[in-house]
Amino acid sequence: MALPCFHLIARVFPQAERVLLTNFPVHAKAPAAAAVLGESGLIHGYMRYTVGTRRIGELLGLGWKIRRFGPDVVVYLMPLRPWKSVRRDRIFFRLAGVRRMVGMPGEQDMTRGFDAAKGLYEREALRLGRLLGELGDVNAGDMANWSLGLTARERATAAAALGALSGRPLMVCGPATKMQAKDWGQDNWRELLARLHAEYPEHGLALVGAQEDAGVSEYAAQGWTGRKVNLCGRLAPRETAAVLEHAEVFLGPDSGPMHLAASVGVPCVIAFSAHALPGVWYPAGARHQIVYHQTECFGCGLETCIVMEKKCLRSVTVDEMEQAAGRILGRAVKLSRAQGQEA
Repeated sequence: MALPCFHLIARVFPQAERVLLTNFPVHAKAPAAAAVLGESGLIHGYMRYTVGTRRIGELLGLGWKIRRFGPDVVVYLMPLRPWKSVRRDRIFFRLAGVRRMVGMPGEQDMTRGFDAAKGLYEREALRLGRLLGELGDVNAGDMANWSLGLTARERATAAAALGALSGRPLMVCGPATKMQAKDWGQDNWRELLARLHAEYPEHGLALVGAQEDAGVSEYAAQGWTGRKVNLCGRLAPRETAAVLEHAEVFLGPDSGPMHLAASVGVPCVIAFSAHALPGVWYPAGARHQIVYHQTECFGCGLETCIVMEKKCLRSVTVDEMEQAAGRILGRAVKLSRAQGQEA
């Protein structure tokens, strides 16, 4: 979601050494920022800290590293968080010797915009861009500002991984997720993929995700008897993005692969949990088919849903997802034309 901001920073500070202060990943399926930004040229180096650390020694060491680096400016790209946390970060950077901070929200910025006409909340990319207003317009509507700057080597690795699927119509599915509250269920994915294979037998199927997702993906694709390849755990995130460049559609939950697909311009069909507010984490671009059911508990923020038993996702049907895929792949258009001729 911060990609347009990184592009803006690179445009505004083209000669600067740009270092990203980032946390160690909290989950095996959540790759570090370095694995996503890679050789894009947007970032030149990294400073790392431990998630949620309160150890004085570690904080003092980090502050000393920042002071020794001597940044001219800190650009603040953090999620919406409590005002006391923002205030604490401001004090920390001051003590680390930073004099100029951009994007540090004020107390009045602790809310997210809402479009009542569309029923959607402000996208995270737009919220971050709004806070960087003094640097210019992030122009998140221009897909060039979502570019990962994939290399020729990464694209060659992707083509080799696809093998015989390279150059033919392709669907990509990433059915797994690290968060229980976003899991649509492997049986749903299995039925959906079986139906899509029957409707689009000319397409191949690639499955993507972390190594831990290989089993779920294998199960989901059991009804796909045509050409397919399970790439879970075999590719780095950027190489996965290069695979997605070959796809006509990406199918999955709200996930990292969804955002990778969007960044390379691939339309997504998503069984979207109501874990988050509608719109905030939707993928970039306009062609996506988001199936989001706004239940009474929407925006709960729960990573594990027990009380409501994932009511939002249980109400998403395979029929809905199949129809959504058809709207992207054109089958719905073909059917309507045929019906019109018969009439």
